[in-house]
Amino acid sequence: MGERLTIGEAAAASGASAKMIRHYESIGLIEAPVRGENNYRFYDPRLIHELGFIHRARDLGFSIADIRVLLSLWRDRQRPSGEVKAVALAHLAALDAKVAGLQAMSAQLRHLVVCCHGDNRPDCPILDDLAAQGNRATAF
Repeated sequence: MGERLTIGEAAAASGASAKMIRHYESIGLIEAPVRGENNYRFYDPRLIHELGFIHRARDLGFSIADIRVLLSLWRDRQRPSGEVKAVALAHLAALDAKVAGLQAMSAQLRHLVVCCHGDNRPDCPILDDLAAQGNRATAF
């Protein structure tokens, strides 16, 4: 991968779509690539590697703001790893909170599904619960 790649080739090599590569460039997450006389973008191996880094970080659910910090830390070979770990731990805590919230929703919905007979009768505890929740929200 010593030569420069077009945006399509860069997308294939990094796993990031061409649309996302343009977006990362527009928000300054990556530097603008060299442009040829035909105005095509050409990506060097370093940019391809950074795009792969960003793609992997997005796969792990990191926000663009966190990725900006992680890229900065990754580029700084003198940085303490504790700074990187702090970003990762904060993200992990946020993920764990989301998981707990999803598990609570799942348990609540599972309970409602068990309570619903699912037959030809019109009464339905699922709809009753949704309606009761709506009434509580408008009671304020």
